[in-house]
Amino acid sequence: MKLYIVGGKSPTGKALIEILRKHKIRFLAPADKYFDPNNALAIAKSITDFRPDQLINLADFISGNHGALKRAESTELRCRQVNAQLPAVLSEVCDHLAIPMLHLSNSYVFDGEKKLAYNETDELNPLGVYGRCTLAGEEAVRAHPRHIIVRSGWLFGLHKRGLIKSWLRLAKRGSHELPMFRRRFSPTATADLAMALFAIVRQVDCDANAWGTYHYAGLETKREAEFARQTLEYAANHDEDIYQMLENFVLKEGGVRLPEIANSTLSSKKIFDTFGIKPKSWHGHLRETVKSLYGGKLRESEERTDAESAAVAPLAEH
Repeated sequence: MKLYIVGGKSPTGKALIEILRKHKIRFLAPADKYFDPNNALAIAKSITDFRPDQLINLADFISGNHGALKRAESTELRCRQVNAQLPAVLSEVCDHLAIPMLHLSNSYVFDGEKKLAYNETDELNPLGVYGRCTLAGEEAVRAHPRHIIVRSGWLFGLHKRGLIKSWLRLAKRGSHELPMFRRRFSPTATADLAMALFAIVRQVDCDANAWGTYHYAGLETKREAEFARQTLEYAANHDEDIYQMLENFVLKEGGVRLPEIANSTLSSKKIFDTFGIKPKSWHGHLRETVKSLYGGKLRESEERTDAESAAVAPLAEH
C-alpha cells in the first residue's frame, strides 16, 4: 500500500505519519507549499509521479490552531483556497487516476442548533466562512465516486494543544476565572483520529466498498467548561500553583458567538457499524497532553511568550 498525504504537517497528519512509520507503510507527504490550488497541474504531476494507491487529504485552514476559526471571517479567500479549492483539485485528480480519496472534514458544516449529537444525514447549514468553505470542499470531494469523508470531533493532542496551553497560562496568572463559551463538543484525540483513518485506509486497501460520509469523535461529550475543568484537574497533578487555587477557580460561561456553534457533538454509530471503529475515551490522551506541556517547561514558555508579546505589536489570533 502506498499513500499520498496532503496536510502531513497538520496535528492529525503528524499522528498518522507516526503510525505509518511504525507499520512500515510507504507514503509521500509533500510540504504544504506544494499544494497551491491555483497550480493544479503541479499537484496532478506530483500525485501521478508517485502513483499512490490512496490519497488522504488532511489540509485544513484551522488545523494548526482553533483561533483561526475566527480569523477565517476576515481572510475568506485563503480559507476557501485551503478548504474548498484544494479538495476540488485533489478530487478531480483522484477521479482521473481512479485513486480512492479520504478527506477529513468537521462539524462546522452544521449550524449547532440540534440538541442531540449530529449524524451523517442531518441537514447541513454552515453559519460562518469556515463552515461554508468546508461544505464546499465536501461537495467537491463527493464528485469523485470513490471517496470517504470523515468529519471529526473537537481535536486536541500532543501536536494540537494551543487552547489547553492557553487555559493553563491564564490559570497561572492568578485571575481565578476563565471565560468559556456555553457550547458542547466531542473531545477527540488526534492520535485516536489518526488510528481511525488508518483503519479505514487498510479496509479500503482490502477492497472495502463503503464510500460516503462518516463521523468519528471521542466517546464522551462535554461542555467546554467541563473539559477545561478536567484539564485543570489533570494539571494540578504537575503544578502546585494550580493545585492550590483549583477549589476556588471559576469557569465563567458566556453565550456562543459566531462563527462558533453551540453544539458540535457527533455520533460515531455509522463508522462503527460500517468499519467496526469504536469511539475511544479521550481522558488518557488529555492527561498525556497536559503532562507534555509541563515536560516542555510551561513556565519558561509562558515567560518567553510574555516577553515576545511586549516586544512586538499585537497580531491576529492564530
